Amino acid sequence: MTVGDVVAFLESFAPLNLAEAWDNVGLLVGDKNRPASRIMTCLTVTPTTVSEAVEAKADLIVSHHPVLFRPTQKLTSETPEGRLLLPLLRASVAVYSPHTAFDNCTGGINDLLSVRLGLVRVKPLRSRPASRVKIVVFVPDSDLAKVSDALFEAGAGTIGEYRECSFRLPGTGTFFGSETTHPTVGQRGRREEVAEWRLEVICDADKAAEAIRRMRQAHSYEEPAFDVYPLQPISDRHGIGRLGELEPPLSLCDFASQVRSVLSCSGVRVVGNPNRLIRRAAVACGAGGELLADAVRAEADVFVTGELRFHDELAAEASGLSLVVAGHYATERPGVEHLAEILARQFPQLTAWASRREHDVAWNL
Repeated sequence: MTVGDVVAFLESFAPLNLAEAWDNVGLLVGDKNRPASRIMTCLTVTPTTVSEAVEAKADLIVSHHPVLFRPTQKLTSETPEGRLLLPLLRASVAVYSPHTAFDNCTGGINDLLSVRLGLVRVKPLRSRPASRVKIVVFVPDSDLAKVSDALFEAGAGTIGEYRECSFRLPGTGTFFGSETTHPTVGQRGRREEVAEWRLEVICDADKAAEAIRRMRQAHSYEEPAFDVYPLQPISDRHGIGRLGELEPPLSLCDFASQVRSVLSCSGVRVVGNPNRLIRRAAVACGAGGELLADAVRAEADVFVTGELRFHDELAAEASGLSLVVAGHYATERPGVEHLAEILARQFPQLTAWASRREHDVAWNL
């Protein structure tokens, strides 16, 4: 088992194309080819989590927040970035960050928060246009299975919660090869007719180049015939944030108490009439100010997030939107713990745990 094997799973669970354009996600430190037997998840790479990972002989840290977010020119013992990362480099500890891809994916942090808060009929708060293509390739019967497998392994053929989806139609292909060709079937210098399959798969646009490369590699023809059709963008089921309903409805005061209890935080900031009945709730982990207007447009009664600016709170009050602000750490740490459980189930031969020393640096008097 290698770091790359774990990375491949993380990228399939929380695809990096779901991350925000400004984000820095993926394997940020380390070698994919190094063995991996111990994985620690954490919210942020700090001196505390670094020392824990090194002492516990972790091979990989999966940190929600990117360890390198802004351009860094030096990694020396005289820079904060160097003092943080040099111990990891010396101990050959890799660092992977899923960040907003994990926020947005199915089964990610916002989904987890929605479940814990008792929301039903949950959907994205802000939909994302999905950029997809249809790949059509013509293959002889002997190639159908291996070309299909190659496309599926590249991530093509996924529709919703279903994988390895394709459409296949038998037909007849013709070709006339010049004297310089080396046809797999038939002979050059004459027109040939060959029984073939029309194989169709849907593919995310950012995976299409790799899917085509693997298809051509698996195809026995010297020049495979294929088409790539752009598809009309549609709303992606992943999206940003979540919107759901409470059944039965709760007063804002009771709902805020539920948030505090579920997230095990010492307190929450609340904006709005404590007696207001909450039926529809919007959720965004971490710093959710960007989605405030989306919550208003969705006619949510309350917006649950980790942190907001004072002026965002004023804007919410003016818009008639109640707020429950639970803290950045409180809204994202449960996801880190959940991810450790997911990795432990996926790789039972590995040891995976959420950092035992990480804690919220702020405290209430």
